Amino acid sequence: MSVSDQDSRIAELELRIAQQEKVIADLNEMVVAQWQKLDALERRLGELRDEFDEASALRGDGPEPPPPHY
Repeated sequence: MSVSDQDSRIAELELRIAQQEKVIADLNEMVVAQWQKLDALERRLGELRDEFDEASALRGDGPEPPPPHY
């Protein structure tokens, strides 16, 4: 194998590595964004659950009784 063949193969490998690093960085950014969105949604769900529990407690009548045909 000649020196120029080795140099071209090394250059090709370096290019592949650079492209893979870019893809990995892009995927990492997407994962971070999804985790942030998931955390925000979980927090909001907790807030809504708390609001629902407070509203249920203020009503005071508890769960709705079953219909008479039960």
